Amino acid sequence: MIETREKEERTVLVCYSHKTDIRNSHTEESLEELKFLAKTAGAKIVKTFFQNISEYDPRYLIGKGKADEIAQYVEENEIPLVIFENELSFTNLRNLEQKIKCKILDKSNLILDIFAKNARTSQAKLQVELAQLEYLLPRLTRQWTHLSKQYGGIGTKGPGETQIETDRRIIKKRISILKDKLKTIDQQRKTQAFERQNYIRLSLVGYTNAGKSTLLNLLTNSNVYVEDKLFATLDTSTRTLSLSKLKDEKILSRFPKKVLVSDTVGFIKNLPHNLIESFKSTLSETIESDILLHVIDISNSNFEEQMEVVFQTLKEIGAGNQKVINIFNKIDNLKNRNLLKGIKSRFPEAVFISAKKGIYINSLLEKIIFDLRAGSIEKTIRLKPADFKNLSVVYKLAEVYEVKYLKTAIKVKVRANEKNLLQLERVIKC
Repeated sequence: MIETREKEERTVLVCYSHKTDIRNSHTEESLEELKFLAKTAGAKIVKTFFQNISEYDPRYLIGKGKADEIAQYVEENEIPLVIFENELSFTNLRNLEQKIKCKILDKSNLILDIFAKNARTSQAKLQVELAQLEYLLPRLTRQWTHLSKQYGGIGTKGPGETQIETDRRIIKKRISILKDKLKTIDQQRKTQAFERQNYIRLSLVGYTNAGKSTLLNLLTNSNVYVEDKLFATLDTSTRTLSLSKLKDEKILSRFPKKVLVSDTVGFIKNLPHNLIESFKSTLSETIESDILLHVIDISNSNFEEQMEVVFQTLKEIGAGNQKVINIFNKIDNLKNRNLLKGIKSRFPEAVFISAKKGIYINSLLEKIIFDLRAGSIEKTIRLKPADFKNLSVVYKLAEVYEVKYLKTAIKVKVRANEKNLLQLERVIKC
């Protein structure tokens, strides 16, 4: 038999903090998150190093002494990879590689690698490649120093141009091509969004691995890829809400008939800025949604900081003012009932569910109905007798809860948001 599984890469992790933050829970949790990221990427962690410093070292970041210690361990144990939790400048990377003599990555580079492995659609692949090139461009100095001498040759470069300058020019040209391709895809997405304007649109957002895809599958009766790994899903998946399994007639009668639910890429602390920029077109789904469903892993002790990361990222992409429902997921993993009671008292407007086991999903649907109606307007529309064409338009754009067929008109009582009511007025001039 042939072994097809990728071989795990033996890896050392490094994390540092300022002495004012000495071994606090924030730093410990950052290291735990880095471990999860490294395992997701296929690394086998053999050792972790932690360094407290009073002032940052511009050469090695962690100080020469700690760099020597790591270098010795790497040499003695033949370690091929060292990953830093902290962002490294190109100077740090160059000096650390010369000192430790193995491949050095920081958290941003690690995240980009995971994104590259998980990208499935052409759009996701283009977005990841763009982010990788933008990350690589200022760091060419460390990787191409052996090419920095000038080369001659017909048609290869300009007069006196070094190989490093040629590489930069090629990368910049590729970045420009990728941006043009993504603009074309973005125009196609906007066309799709226009076609969906008659639908109520919900978007699932949240920290990575909070259970967004599991909830999407439950709400839409679909089979989107789910795995207990960070960034298992990169591509925005949009499905129609399915209430076929719901037996509560009260909810069924009140829920809008056309509802789309979209799953988005998960967020994480210190998500590379160029990655956010590359995925802005994908994440713009959140800006166009009626409600954001913020999925939170309640079993994670650091969930409050994760919530802050999500809200900050939403602000960065222009979705900071959207209506949000906080959904605390994985309550089946929370064994401490008193802790659950305390969280409920602090977040009285939130919904508490288990997407995996389908617990309290009716409560979530009730909350969605309530929030949709909170922003809706009631209105009575009069149509001409037998104007069934415009009546069908009314049913498409609004929630109809009473219809009276009179001799001189059709009287329809509706409830809809302001946007849909304005569209109704334009179409039927009511």
